[in-house]
Amino acid sequence: MSDQQPNPYASDNGQAGSPGYGYPQSYPAAPGYQPTVGGAGIPAPGRPPAIPPAMPPAAQPAYAPAPVPAPPMGGGGLTLGDITVVGDQIITPSGTMPLKGAMWNATDFSRTETKIPPHAIVLAIVFFLFCLLGLLFLLMKEKTTTGYIQVTVTSGGRHHAAMIPATDAGTFQWVMGQVNFARSLSI
Repeated sequence: MSDQQPNPYASDNGQAGSPGYGYPQSYPAAPGYQPTVGGAGIPAPGRPPAIPPAMPPAAQPAYAPAPVPAPPMGGGGLTLGDITVVGDQIITPSGTMPLKGAMWNATDFSRTETKIPPHAIVLAIVFFLFCLLGLLFLLMKEKTTTGYIQVTVTSGGRHHAAMIPATDAGTFQWVMGQVNFARSLSI
């Protein structure tokens, strides 16, 4: 393609010097705009610097955040598994219950095992052949926590139990902190 093709998207059929043809384009000056000397931001001699006009209120973008509704009265928000405390009620898959007078209980059905990882056994065997220090690899321990924590709530003639998976040894302490907070809201 040696010859120039006209711009099919230009409204003037690609004539040079008209808008839509080539780069850079010149744009019409904004009202109240005064050019500067040398383009360095210095106003021309004898003229004060131009102040751009303010946007009319209809053209100004709305940056105000949406109003946030106030939290319901009667307590803070709390979620334990599929049990949610909002305002003065407890929401569960088996229905809603009143928060006041609710009985909360948590039972730990998790266990933490300590074992020697397989890569430590391999390293101990390999380094035992070279020196007796390879036996130090058998001191490496790995803790794994399995199981779940059961949280039960009883209120208003209803009962619900939630199972929360135990991911580490501190999961039960975290759940008990949440249950104690829920108990304080239930008084």
